[in-house]
Amino acid sequence: MLNHCFLCRNEDLKEMLESSKESLKLEAMKRIVGLIAKGKNASELFPAVVKNVASKNIELKKLVYVYLVRYAEEQQDLALLSISTFQRALKDPNQLIRASALRVLSSIRVPIIVPIMMLSIKEASTDLSPYVRKTAAHAIQKLYSLDPDQKEHLIEVIEKLLKDKSTLVAGSVVMAFEEVCPDRIDLIHKNYRKLCNLLVDVEEWGQVVIIHMLTRYARTQFVSPWREDAVFDENSEKAFYDSEEERRVEQSKPYIMDPDHRLLLRNTKPLLQSRNTAVVMAVSQLYWHLAPTHELSIITKSLVRLLRSHREVQYIVLQNIATMSIQRKGMFEPFMKSFYVRSTDATHIKTLKLEILTNLANEANISTILREFQTYVKSQDKAFAAATIQAIGRCATNISEVTDTCLNGLVLLLSNRDETVVAESVVVIKKLLQTQPSQHSDIIKHMAKLFDNITVSMARASILWLMGEYCEHVPKIAPDVLRKMAKTFTSEEDIVKLQTVNLAAKLYLTNSKQTKLLTQYILNLGKYDQSYDIRDRTRFIRQLIVPNEKSGALSKYARRILMAPKPAPVLQSAFKDRDRFQLGTLSHSLNSQANGYLELSDWPAVAPDQSVRIVEVVEPVKEAGAPVFGKSKPGKSDEKFYSDSEEEEEEEEEGSSSEDSSSSSSEESESESESEENSDDSNKSSSSQSDSEKKKKTLKNKKLQQQKPDSKDRTKFFLMHIVLSFSNQFVASCRCSLLCLYVFLVCQFDTISWDVRVSLQASSPVFVPETSRELLHRMTGKGLSAQYRFTRQPCIYGNSMVSLQLTLSNSSDQALENIHISEKSSTGQNIHRFNAIERLEPQASVTVSMGVDFNDSTQAANFQLCTKEDEFSVSIQPAVGELLLPITMSEADFTKEQIYNKITKTLKLNLNEIPCGLSVWLANDRLGTGNLFKNNNLLKCYKYLNI
Repeated sequence: MLNHCFLCRNEDLKEMLESSKESLKLEAMKRIVGLIAKGKNASELFPAVVKNVASKNIELKKLVYVYLVRYAEEQQDLALLSISTFQRALKDPNQLIRASALRVLSSIRVPIIVPIMMLSIKEASTDLSPYVRKTAAHAIQKLYSLDPDQKEHLIEVIEKLLKDKSTLVAGSVVMAFEEVCPDRIDLIHKNYRKLCNLLVDVEEWGQVVIIHMLTRYARTQFVSPWREDAVFDENSEKAFYDSEEERRVEQSKPYIMDPDHRLLLRNTKPLLQSRNTAVVMAVSQLYWHLAPTHELSIITKSLVRLLRSHREVQYIVLQNIATMSIQRKGMFEPFMKSFYVRSTDATHIKTLKLEILTNLANEANISTILREFQTYVKSQDKAFAAATIQAIGRCATNISEVTDTCLNGLVLLLSNRDETVVAESVVVIKKLLQTQPSQHSDIIKHMAKLFDNITVSMARASILWLMGEYCEHVPKIAPDVLRKMAKTFTSEEDIVKLQTVNLAAKLYLTNSKQTKLLTQYILNLGKYDQSYDIRDRTRFIRQLIVPNEKSGALSKYARRILMAPKPAPVLQSAFKDRDRFQLGTLSHSLNSQANGYLELSDWPAVAPDQSVRIVEVVEPVKEAGAPVFGKSKPGKSDEKFYSDSEEEEEEEEEGSSSEDSSSSSSEESESESESEENSDDSNKSSSSQSDSEKKKKTLKNKKLQQQKPDSKDRTKFFLMHIVLSFSNQFVASCRCSLLCLYVFLVCQFDTISWDVRVSLQASSPVFVPETSRELLHRMTGKGLSAQYRFTRQPCIYGNSMVSLQLTLSNSSDQALENIHISEKSSTGQNIHRFNAIERLEPQASVTVSMGVDFNDSTQAANFQLCTKEDEFSVSIQPAVGELLLPITMSEADFTKEQIYNKITKTLKLNLNEIPCGLSVWLANDRLGTGNLFKNNNLLKCYKYLNI
């Protein structure tokens, strides 16, 4: 019945796809993609879907491509019919269509279209869209798996894409590199620093791939930082060697970390705060394999934080912590309580936490850990209880001070009602007794008494082994145990039968009078046992201990063979040898080398050449001593104040010399000034031309003499720029007087060396406090509490605003709805409100950001914090320091900025206050510079300026 309904549904979808209405086709494709998402098989619709691949509707075409990517490999013949359409789509203006077409083309796994795929990948790798280039990187891996012979051509594309500066492409191309040519480290050299710097901005899964690749790269290019004579400096910039002799001298000096090594560690450190657990795990393994020992502690908190994640994440993280804790106990010892077992943990999680606690055990904390273990032994989880007993045995072996205590505790467990606990206790006691057998004969006797009540075969075999190994310490009890075993021999498990035969042989050699007949009886039973292992062991023992004509010289050494002292077993962690695999990999998790695993190489004894990672940047060539105005251009004179239009004209005249360019530029500048002033005076034009010729000759002489240009000329040009940029109203009324004022300012600042205004850039704050201040108490807010803190970062909502971070918490037992800031609550300050929070669940919290313009005052910002039902008045009082923007500048730059602000502020404010009569006089003024300073009105203007 269900199949019939499904077939009917497919027929309906086919009819919709063959309809002439685009809306029906689009609806059909949405349903088909929905079926695919639910895991349904929609391959029967392939012929009907592929007909719409050439549709002009972009939304429909996207869905068709999604379908084709899923089923192109299964329906290769039908997909091949549309290859020409895919090739045309590679030229589509829409980047999503181009990328989808390439994705479908690379999903058709037919060798005959390999050349088409190769050509498409090469074209897509140079596409203007980074999304298409990212898809090309994904297609490289598919083509390589289809035809490995294309490796060399694909490496060329990978090399090109590795130079891509887009963060969208970086992760995908590194993945292609790892798949196609992971051994080509030379491709990474020039891109190493770029990848390190882009790492923070790459998407999360790309970060994981890049970090693993850079880990392998660093192990081949840097020397080990784990040397005792290592020197670590965050800002060390080691110079390159000038000669082989200096290289040999440097090798004898203490180790100093390579700057590129430090760059990798520094740029990956912020990713420990990532929300993606795989990224945090990747950075942790990088630090574990590359960082100095004293820096490993920074990954501890991040790993412990991941233990709050899902069960699957906990399992992987705990496995890696278990490996780390064997070599570095001090890393996780302060967080020992984080590894205490919870009742809600799964068995495999409990076992891993138990493993870590055992690794962290030492003389200082063993009492605390043993008390915790006593609780675990009582667990209803039998497998976990047995693992706890094994952990107690390991603690007793590793810490001699608690050996007797642990042994006595295990003996008490022998009276436990749970057979699993008793059996595991017997096995562990057997291993512990091997360390001091002569001092624990009472324990062996006690175990012999419990032998009849123990049914677990491994525990019974352990007791029999103890009886045989230390039969001389219990000469009366051991024969009696053998007598009991002779009665039940045929019904025992194989492992118990083997230990019974061994016990009989040892008692035959040490106490033959009492056990000779019992031994022969047991050997006869074993001779006809169904297990060939038992039969073989019985024949071997008979020939070894019972001398006859056929037995050779071996029987003479029977006692030395069977009664030889055995070394005590070493109880060690199951993760002891997992450090041979890279942390965070599948091979480490399985403790077996998985397919595709790339081993980490050993540290090189001598670091390879550092210069391979230097990327040469061609800088513009400038004259010696040439001043800089804005952006410098090679081969051009920078001694004039250029406008944008003049710079564009200069860029077109690449063939002209620097002198011609400079002179023509000055002529254009002066002619433009004349056109702006609407001057009809021909004398000015002629004088400007003569001035330009003089300046041209002066420039030539200066270049020949290679002298530094006078800073006064630059000051004059800059001051003219300031004067001519005043308010339009004032410029329109008295432009001539402004020129006179310009001459006046030049004379006043003739001794100042002042090029341009300093460009101010905010620097990152030295310290950002993490503590928050209370904005709204939960009692006042009826369950809603709010805290705020100043982030000390530039506010994205406005240059004059201060950035704030609010943490809203719901401590009530009911959800709060529509949490927002009232629009009419502001008291003069401009407030950028956060988006309304529709619902905040009980005991939940949310962090939002907002901006407040305090108008450069410490007056509190008062506003209303509202919910659906209530309004609460709150206020934020800023400290003076929170209103300042951190800027770093030199003393010289500070002086320049101070002078600039003083001039511009004074002129802007006071020029509007000049009396009307003075303005008229200035408009009609035709005085020369010689009489300029004798005029009282201009002296008044000078007083207004007050410079």
